[in-house]
Amino acid sequence: MKEKIIDYLEKQGKTNVNDLAAALDMTGAKAFPTLIKAISKLESQGRLRFDNAGNLALRKKQNRKPQITIEGIFRANKAGFGFLTVDGTEEDLFIGRNDTGYAVDGDRVEAVIQKVADRFKGTAAEAKIVNILERRLKTAVGQFVLDDEKPRYCGYIKSRNPKIQQKIYIKKEPILLDGTEIIKVDIEKYPSRRHDYFVAQVRDIIGHQGETGIDVLEVLESMDIVSEFPQNVLAEAEAVPDAPSEKDMIGRVDLRDELTFTIDGADAKDLDDAVHLKILPNGHFELGVHIADVSYYVKEDSDLDREARRRGTSVYVTDRVVPMLPERLSNGICSLNPRLDRLTQSCIMEVDEQGRVLHYQLSQTVIKTSFRMTYDKVNAIIAGDAALTKEYAPIAETLKQMVKLHHILEKMRFKRGALNFDTKEPKILVNSEGLPVEIALRERGVGERLIESFMLLANETVAKHFANLKLPFIYRIHEEPKAEKLQQFIDYASIFGIQIRGTANKMDQKALQDFMTKIQGQPGQEVLAAMLLRSMQQARYSEHNQGHYGLAASYYTHFTSPIRRYPDLIVHRLLRDYGQSQTEKTGHFSQIIPEIAQQSSSLERRAVDAERTVEAMKKAEYMAQFIGEEFTGIVSSVVKFGLFVELPNTIEGLIHISSLPEFYHYNERDLSLRGEKSGQVFRVGQSLKVKLLKADKETGDIDFAYLSGAETAAKEKKQPFRQDKSRKSRRKDRDGSKNRRRHSNQPAFSQHSKKKQPFYKSAAKKGKKKRRQ
Repeated sequence: MKEKIIDYLEKQGKTNVNDLAAALDMTGAKAFPTLIKAISKLESQGRLRFDNAGNLALRKKQNRKPQITIEGIFRANKAGFGFLTVDGTEEDLFIGRNDTGYAVDGDRVEAVIQKVADRFKGTAAEAKIVNILERRLKTAVGQFVLDDEKPRYCGYIKSRNPKIQQKIYIKKEPILLDGTEIIKVDIEKYPSRRHDYFVAQVRDIIGHQGETGIDVLEVLESMDIVSEFPQNVLAEAEAVPDAPSEKDMIGRVDLRDELTFTIDGADAKDLDDAVHLKILPNGHFELGVHIADVSYYVKEDSDLDREARRRGTSVYVTDRVVPMLPERLSNGICSLNPRLDRLTQSCIMEVDEQGRVLHYQLSQTVIKTSFRMTYDKVNAIIAGDAALTKEYAPIAETLKQMVKLHHILEKMRFKRGALNFDTKEPKILVNSEGLPVEIALRERGVGERLIESFMLLANETVAKHFANLKLPFIYRIHEEPKAEKLQQFIDYASIFGIQIRGTANKMDQKALQDFMTKIQGQPGQEVLAAMLLRSMQQARYSEHNQGHYGLAASYYTHFTSPIRRYPDLIVHRLLRDYGQSQTEKTGHFSQIIPEIAQQSSSLERRAVDAERTVEAMKKAEYMAQFIGEEFTGIVSSVVKFGLFVELPNTIEGLIHISSLPEFYHYNERDLSLRGEKSGQVFRVGQSLKVKLLKADKETGDIDFAYLSGAETAAKEKKQPFRQDKSRKSRRKDRDGSKNRRRHSNQPAFSQHSKKKQPFYKSAAKKGKKKRRQ
């Protein structure tokens, strides 16, 4: 069709759309839309244009030097600009708001470089999008708005996705819409030079405004995270038996007499890992990590497998979970419920007093757990609760030895350089109507940490096993920080008087451990630790082993959660299939693993985005009841347009620069704001008193006002971590005089009374089911 249009315009010079349709015999109700799509595509590619009279004409070819184009994924920013991620390159390319070519977040595009990067100035390369190769956005979700501004459409929706600014107009449908509906639509037309809006058709009515839980459901659906499973998948799950048969156990190592038990959160239903521990005659530990053998029931390329791969991971948001597998499997035969025969894949390791794995065995097994333990109970037993210790006497001594092994493993990881970013994590408690009633901090006790230690060790052991065999495998990798981001952090830390050993091009984990030690217990410690975390790269899945920088591990994978993560399921499948026939399967897995790794990484990021979006929405919804009240928090970041202040319960809000009492200059080098008249300085880590102005549930934005006179903002150049001494102090040191520099003992946060600020409670239910590493 495009060739026909070009041929016609080359002969005619220019024409209107109706004449073109008649000439190409495309005037019918079915044919005309096809013509319009072809015209739109040619226009977006810059091959034809519309003049002021609405006539079509080919664009004149200009004698320009041929431009080298690059392909990549466009990542939009809600401010209108974006970045181009190109496979195999280190840095993203900046795309200005006038150079996006109507691309939408996630589109695969073709671009030309406008400006090369300048490392001395710290500027990124810039590019312009010239062609859209593949559209990622196929569906959208939002509240329907009745609107007769455009007669061809019955109204529009505004997507919850802040990166989509344009309205999405809905074609008139043979259904009655009253403006209360939350609808999901299929995108048919995208913004272009001719119209700055989308056109879509109704796919489904998700619910109505005001219904319980519709706000969370809208967020999930907008990201194409769907709770319901297709009927064929449910039917396949129903066909799985409730219990393993004797035939299922043939060829498996029988560990049903081993004292094994699970340790999970109190509300967990999908128990996919169990452990056992005993002391060997030589004094070493035998640690068994037993994982539900999900791959035994989810066969490759089955309906269950394809759906699990499409989902990639379970998604946990506030009061609900969108599972990767149907409940019949995840909470049934694949869950290691107590005193029931269950099929597992086990990693049994002999560990010495230094935390080294001397020997290991990877096997298909069958187990029967003795107890279903919770983190609360385990932590209480560890703390010496006599009643619980008596109740669980058969495993009390085992738990004591587990704590000992955990400390050995923790010490081993620290010694080799593992980084511990144990940041504050909120727990949003909601009522039966889905309304947030409390935001507390999660607490992680020894019980949570020891299970984490055991799972990490099993993951490393399995990864090393496959790396030594040199077989196609899926690794969990965490690459070294990018030099540019690390240099920014080094520069910023130096402003606070903290020197970091090493260079941005080569920074080992020991130097960063040393930094974490220096800021321990200092005001703003958590903020600086978070800034270091942001300078790290994102962990991802890969077919190539590149180690895990954060864990300082040479080999790492995900083996321990196949109920909720597809890569873990693949690792189990590899263990089984390679055991049966390595030669046959090597070529097959070498072909499919790269795509699975890329897709799983992408779906993991989608899940994280969903969790963060819902968290921000619920935090704003919760804070709406406190508008006008005052709080004390710390400055978590400083930007050109203001400063963000974080409260002790992790809620963060913006003090916009326009609301400050005078004009403030932004210093990009030390990320600070300085008052033009007063000289007052705002920088990360300072304690401020603020007043809540606004909490917008729709956007998740929270706005604070700065309360002058009640602040602890700096009015001099001295920094909270400054370690260098004044000239006078140095002179006193030389004279043998005692340096009497005073150090503030004031805590980083101050709290209001619990009566007025109920959300400062920290007695949250302990432990999240799993933590992403």
